[in-house]
This record gives sequence, C-alpha cells and structure tokens, in this order.
Amino acid sequence: MTRSNAVPRLQILAAALLFSTGGAVIKTVSLDGWQTAAVRSTIAGFALLLFMPAWRRAWTYRTLLVGLAYGSTMVLFVLGNKLTTSANIIFLQTTAPLYILLIGPLLLREKIRPREVAVAAALAVGLVLFFVGYESPQETAPDPHLGNVLGAFAGLSWALTLAGLRWLGRTPVAARIDPAGGAVVVGNLVVGLVCLPLALPFGSSTPTDWLFTAYLGLFQIGLAYVFMTRGVRGVSALEASLLLILEPVAGVFWTWLVHGERPLGWSLAGCLVILVATVANTLASRRGDAVLGVRS
Repeated sequence: MTRSNAVPRLQILAAALLFSTGGAVIKTVSLDGWQTAAVRSTIAGFALLLFMPAWRRAWTYRTLLVGLAYGSTMVLFVLGNKLTTSANIIFLQTTAPLYILLIGPLLLREKIRPREVAVAAALAVGLVLFFVGYESPQETAPDPHLGNVLGAFAGLSWALTLAGLRWLGRTPVAARIDPAGGAVVVGNLVVGLVCLPLALPFGSSTPTDWLFTAYLGLFQIGLAYVFMTRGVRGVSALEASLLLILEPVAGVFWTWLVHGERPLGWSLAGCLVILVATVANTLASRRGDAVLGVRS
C-alpha cells in the first residue's frame, strides 16, 4: 500500500475513532442532556463553518429539511446516551436501514432488494431484543427503558437523514458546493438554537465540563467530519463503510474502559445481532453503493 493510498484510509479510521468517543465523553460531562447538546452542536456548527468553506454555500429549503432530521438525531443521541448505555444508543441508531426499507420506496422511489429485506428483518429482531424483559439501571444508565426508546427514535431520524442525503445528492449543484455538509452545519446550528432555551440556566458546572464539551464540538464532531469528508474521496463507499464499523465497536470499548459500563442481558444480544447484520450487509455490498452519511 502506497502512502497516497494509506492516507484516506487513516483519515477515515481517525474519523471513526473520534466519533466513537462521543458516548464516553457525554457521560463524563455533568451538564444535563439539553445543555450538552446545545453547547456541543453550537461549537461544532461554528467550527465547521470556519474550516469547511464549501459547506457555507447555496443553502436551500432542502438543506434545512435534511438539517432538521440530522439535528434531531444529534439531540436524541445525547439525551438517550445520558439515560441508557452507550452501546444501546449506538446500536439502536444503527437500525436506520430498517426504517429506510419503508422510507426509500415512498420518498426516493428506490426499489427494495431481497438482501435488504433480510438485513431489515435481522435489524428488527435486534431492535426488539432491547425491549425484552427488564434491564437494571446502572450509575451511568439510570433509565435504560426511556433511553432505549429515544435510541429507537434516533434510528428513525438517522434514516430520515440518510434518505435526505440521497435526496440532496440527486440535486445538481455547482462545483465546490457540498449540500450534505451544509445540512450538517445547519443541523448543528439549529440544535444549538433550539436547545439553548431548554438548557438555561446552566447552574453549577466545572471547567472540566466545558473542556470536555468543547472537545465534543471541536474534535468529536468538527475534526471528525474534516477527516471523513477528505478520506471518502480516496476510497470506495464499501471500504469506507467497513472502516467506519470501527466506530460502534470502539464506542462500547471506551465507555467500558472509562465508566465500566456494558450492555446487559437482552440488550447485549440486540447489540450483537445488529452488529452481525451490519457487517454482513456491508460485506455483501459489492457495487460500492453503501450509504455514507453523517454521524452523531
């Protein structure tokens, strides 16, 4: 592998690792969910405006609509992560293809392939497993049931985001304009605007809280997107999807390492089913048409 071939792969791996730290760091911050979401997204939105000039241009009503779907995912991820395990919220969001099976034909006029039906069925099984039986609260997951419900809605909003990205991708645009990136910026700025009134007053907080929240905005979101958008230019969609599978696996590892948190019982089974289905689906995508979207 030449250096020129290695660089984009390393950039995508770096993005996946940065994305994966979100769960553990959000749980470290003592700010509540609304406060964390507001500060994190506001910092991320302005950082991306500064560092990604192509994402500032030619915003339309489509940019706003997709940005709203993406912003909803960002908020649901943070709120859910405060209530359930990071593994649960990450893997529940990964059930998005289940919803796309219904959204695609309706909104995008896309045909359903047999493989996609099989994957969606496996994801549905994984989703159901999160709501079987009773999951004991943990110190870092005080209300797993409500957190899992928010995670399921995060999967739906993520599906709408991915469908929206496909919709934007079909719209002719001028050179050096990135409508998907514009939706990311708009989504983050809207989250900051909407969540800030719900976040006030901030009350007691520590410099460490603000330091970690700034990290989330600048690095876990901002720098990660810079790496990912540059990396995907040099590899196929299939390979990028395979490299990004590192994110949920590493995310579970970070929260276990930092907080001693792990999925339990049926939720663990659900995580495993979703992970196997995701890997199998990615490996079966021979045409390189795997969806590469934004992350939360």
